[in-house]
Amino acid sequence: MKTLVRAATVLALFAGVTFAAEDVATAVSGTVKTVDKAAKTVVVKVADGTEHTFHFVARTTAHGAEVVAHGSKDAFLGMKEGDEVVVHYTVKGAVKTADEVDHIGKDGMRMSVVAVKSVDKAAKTVTVKTGEGAEETYHLTANAARETGKGLDKAGKVTVYYTEESGKKIAHFFASN
Repeated sequence: MKTLVRAATVLALFAGVTFAAEDVATAVSGTVKTVDKAAKTVVVKVADGTEHTFHFVARTTAHGAEVVAHGSKDAFLGMKEGDEVVVHYTVKGAVKTADEVDHIGKDGMRMSVVAVKSVDKAAKTVTVKTGEGAEETYHLTANAARETGKGLDKAGKVTVYYTEESGKKIAHFFASN
C-alpha cells in the first residue's frame, strides 16, 4: 500500500510540474492579420512571417489607440487588420490566451530606443539612458516586470513601448534591437 501511495504522489507531482510548464507567459509584436469578434480570436503576423492565433477572454486588457479613450473593457475595441500590436499571452497546451494587447503607432503607445542601465525588480522599475544621454526611469507593468527576468538587465539597447500616466512613464514591453 505504501508503494502505491508513493507512486501516486510521484505521479501527482510530475503532473503538477507538467501542468505548470504548459502555462507559459510571453509576448510577441506584429501586425493584426484578422480579427474574429464572434470567435474572440485575433491572428497576428510577426516579423519572421509566422502567424499566431490568440484567444480573448474577459480578463484580456488593451492599451493604446481608441481603448485609451474608452477604457479597456472590450479588448477588441478599435482593433482592426493592419494594426501594429504587442500581445502578452499565456500558453496552455496549444491554446494561446491574450492577457494584454498593446496598440503601437499612431494614437497608440509611444516607443523609444534606449540603453538599459539598471533593473530594480523589487521596485519594478528600469533606469535607461536615452539617445540624447539623459537618464529616465520607467515603471513596469506586471507583464513587463515578469518579462524582465529574461535578461533585460543584460540587453544593452532595446526599444521600450510605453504610456504616460500621472506623470510617470509606464513600460509595457521591451524589444531587443
